[in-house]
Amino acid sequence: MDYKETLLMPKTGFPMRGGLPNKEPKLQEEWKEKDIYNKLLEKNKDNTHFILHDGPPYANGNLHMGHALNKMLKDFIVRYKSMQGYYAPYVPGWDTHGLPIEQALTKKGVNRKQMSTAEFREKCEDFARKQIDGQREDFKRLGVNGDFDNPYITLTPQYEAAQIRLFGEMADKGLIYKGKKPVYWSPSSESSLAEAEIEYHDKRSPSIYVAFDVEDGKGVVDEEAKFIIWTTTPWTIPSNVAITVSPELTYVQMNVNGEKYIIAEALVDEVAEALEWDKESIVREKDYNGKDLEYVEAKHPFIDRISLVIHGDHVTTDAGTGVVHTAPGHGEDDYFVCQKYDLDVISPIDDKGVFTEEAGQFEGMFYDKANKEVTDLLTEKGALLKLEFITHSYPHDWRTKKPVIFRATPQWFASINKVRQDILDAIDDTKFKVEWGKTRLYNMIRDRGEWVISRQRVWGVPLPVFYAENGDIIMTKETVNHVADLFEEHGSNVWFEREAKDLLPEGFTHEGSPNGEFTKEEDIMDVWFDSGSSHRAVLEGRDELSYPADLYIEGSDQYRGWFNSSITTSVATRGVSPYKMLLSHGFVMDGDGKKMSKSLGNVIVPDKIVKQKGADIARLWASSVDYLADVRISDEILKQTADVYRKIRNTLRFMLGNLNDFNPNTDAISESELLEVDKYLLNRLREFTAHTIDNYDNYDYLDIYQEIQNFINVELSNFYLDYGKDILYIEKQDALKRRSMQTVLYQILLNMTKLLAPIIPHTTDEVWSHMEHVEEESVHLSDFPVKEEVDSALLEKWSTFMKLRDDVNRALEVARNEKVIGKSLEAKVVMSGNDQFDTLSFLKDFDDLHQLFIVSQVELEDQVDGGTSYNYGDIKIEHADGEKCERCWNYATSLGSVGELTNLCPRCQEVVSTL
Repeated sequence: MDYKETLLMPKTGFPMRGGLPNKEPKLQEEWKEKDIYNKLLEKNKDNTHFILHDGPPYANGNLHMGHALNKMLKDFIVRYKSMQGYYAPYVPGWDTHGLPIEQALTKKGVNRKQMSTAEFREKCEDFARKQIDGQREDFKRLGVNGDFDNPYITLTPQYEAAQIRLFGEMADKGLIYKGKKPVYWSPSSESSLAEAEIEYHDKRSPSIYVAFDVEDGKGVVDEEAKFIIWTTTPWTIPSNVAITVSPELTYVQMNVNGEKYIIAEALVDEVAEALEWDKESIVREKDYNGKDLEYVEAKHPFIDRISLVIHGDHVTTDAGTGVVHTAPGHGEDDYFVCQKYDLDVISPIDDKGVFTEEAGQFEGMFYDKANKEVTDLLTEKGALLKLEFITHSYPHDWRTKKPVIFRATPQWFASINKVRQDILDAIDDTKFKVEWGKTRLYNMIRDRGEWVISRQRVWGVPLPVFYAENGDIIMTKETVNHVADLFEEHGSNVWFEREAKDLLPEGFTHEGSPNGEFTKEEDIMDVWFDSGSSHRAVLEGRDELSYPADLYIEGSDQYRGWFNSSITTSVATRGVSPYKMLLSHGFVMDGDGKKMSKSLGNVIVPDKIVKQKGADIARLWASSVDYLADVRISDEILKQTADVYRKIRNTLRFMLGNLNDFNPNTDAISESELLEVDKYLLNRLREFTAHTIDNYDNYDYLDIYQEIQNFINVELSNFYLDYGKDILYIEKQDALKRRSMQTVLYQILLNMTKLLAPIIPHTTDEVWSHMEHVEEESVHLSDFPVKEEVDSALLEKWSTFMKLRDDVNRALEVARNEKVIGKSLEAKVVMSGNDQFDTLSFLKDFDDLHQLFIVSQVELEDQVDGGTSYNYGDIKIEHADGEKCERCWNYATSLGSVGELTNLCPRCQEVVSTL
């Protein structure tokens, strides 16, 4: 027998290296074979529901880190709630309609013109389903647990039918209407866009000042005067029908070198500087009240048309001249103000942004190219006062990244005005993690215009609208529900496969169609109406779910997207928000806070992380960031995360190894019999557990990440586990001191494994498989720890001791540097109190101080000669007395032998003699 054979060294099959890329897929296959997801639902089926409704990612392309962060956060939540006992089914979803899929097929060489609309749509569906298959496997590989075999997909007949019925309910309430007014139009997409599909980028535009001659001053304005307007869209001048002034402003007529110009008084200096007027040549001739200028007539600069002077509240003195060029076909404010004066809406632009025949000499020109032609003509007519170029923020199509225009076309709208206050009230009734989230959504709804819900594409859900021979719109409860029934049976492709009369109820007649002929709407619905109908199609449509959902959590861009469209359709039809609580996360940037792009070479994708490091590393990273704001990721950040993971793994492994001979059913010590140091750790565990539960409840994963590191590093590695080696390895197997510590270690291991299970599910389930005395087949089927009462007085006492121990460790480090000792077991600590702390009285309640300080000897003296004064006492470090025990490496003044083993301290002699 040698010394090592007498020690109780750790034994476990749990490996030091994670090998996650290879191990995780096998664990996931086990979860599938064991049907863990459905077993968990069955376990909790009679309990309180918690429904996190999945916002559908778009079924196009590989997953990026934003997708991964989103799904991992959702999985943290659902796994936690499930382990708490909630019935928490998770149904993933996909958004499948829209322009990107049409564009992807075109890039693949699909010639849409060589096939029918129905055939093209079938190819779109096939493409979308293949994208779903790829993304589904990637989400599952991240360890996301849910009903992936039965997700919700916006292109399925059942979903589309529910969407049509919801549309019908809004129509019945008078919330759906058709009108011709300016909407965001994307020439690059050849479709209208909703506000949610707009993003702003810098654009270089011409900035022009133009003079409009007065035609009829109505006895108020001099006939030879000119109004000056300013615009950055010269191409809209052909559509001008008015110039707008504010009834609240004062306007002045300035004589500049014989020319009479009218502008707002407040902007005289700015305009004079912009037009480079010689200030000495300016004569202020007349003042006008804005109210008096109404109905004055000016001449269009180059078209035989009157530009009527009208009033508008949108006119400001922030920029320009205070006299606003007004083209109702190309601006929302322009449109509404011109409606009051019954002015024509002129919009001579086609779907591709090219001028039509109505534009006269500009016919065939792309609108942006026409800017030069318009300014040249204005110069020729003597109306152009100034041309320069400016760079300014301008709306762009969020998919094509190209500029959009305002264009008046017939469109279908959902009324926001009629339900705006109801939506705002619903927002007030909704919980938000952070107040700015509520403010953001509230302000977006408050300031939102009418929702244009029609799109001029084919890959989407058709608008269930018919037209009679005389042009009457047919959109009744009967016709809409009939279309919904057809879609549920055949899918929405039936709309494109059948004639209008075959899509109407049998025997349907209408007074506007005496010949029984009908046509059908060609536009499809905005994709935000698709996903915004998910509360009806999914939450209300699936038995395992419930409405409203407890939580929606998506990226912060969804305040203008899914959050917005969902609450709009839900309040419009049910009167309540579809979510009780709203939570958002930021975008994923590179390590320097820059947006990821292929051109910069800074893109990190989930697939690479999973293959190189493992899903649990990605998930641990997701817990380590402040997801409420934009977050950062890089190879260096992931390396740091992997280091933290290794620390967690090795800590769990250490505890597993030292519990290999411990059966909690027979070897555990009652709490009243535990040694006080073990009671302290048990209470620290309870405190840590309570904090972690609070953090899960508050969705504060960064706090969990930081507290787990603190607990492992400060409480375990730096103290308890280090202190415990002398007990776990050296003492008799069933010694009270050893079993006391094992009792607490087992509880720490059990709690930590469960507490970490939602975040690193693969590793914790692997740990669970090496815990011999647990009943559940997976940690994910176990119950989450609960809060227990904490002995605060005990924690306070030991907190003071830990500070004193820090002083001892500082003294040991000094002695080590001065070569007094090498390892800490070579040390004897001599201590006394000082003016700041009564060390002797405090330490009399502590047993085995040498083990707590991890030294061989501790002497408490009334006074220490030659010691150093620290916060909690005077301390002197000497080399330990006696010689080193060959078994435990502690120093003792008397050593003995047992059999062939020599140089054993009294404790080791006693232990070895019983073997």
